[in-house]
Amino acid sequence: MLVPKEGEKIQIHSYKHNGFIHRIWEETTVLKGSQSLVIGANDRTLVTESDGRTWITREPAICYFHGSQWFNIIGMLRHDGVYYYCNLSSPFAYDTEALKYIDYDLDIKVYPDMTYVLLDEDEYEKHRKLMNYPDVIDTILRRNVDALTQWIHQRKGPFAPDFIDTWYERYLTYRG
Repeated sequence: MLVPKEGEKIQIHSYKHNGFIHRIWEETTVLKGSQSLVIGANDRTLVTESDGRTWITREPAICYFHGSQWFNIIGMLRHDGVYYYCNLSSPFAYDTEALKYIDYDLDIKVYPDMTYVLLDEDEYEKHRKLMNYPDVIDTILRRNVDALTQWIHQRKGPFAPDFIDTWYERYLTYRG
């Protein structure tokens, strides 16, 4: 398996279950890369939506992708603390083009005080029917919503107290 190298700048491609591109992040700096884990960072990076619209991220973000968990976690550094946006998704794959995953609509937003809310359940149900998500995918995703909320409660992985700050400091060394 190809592994992104530390310091390398890569794209991130998010797809939908039907194979169509959902969103592209133009540039993310790899801070740690292995077959089972990629940690990256970006700041003010260009994002292209499936319909061609573009926007630029507003703040530095640390991105956490796992090779066996069905979610990824983005920690956004804002003036009033770290906000997390967690996508229920397939585990990542990486090739010479980009880090890739399938976005399964469900999201969890976590606030700096570690309260959280499950988002987009209506979008998930709509796409589940439209794209014929298999029952096994539904089971996996529901199980991973539970796993992700346990990580939040336990302050595990990216939710650990110094995780985002530590990786952001590493990111700054690449920015010069």
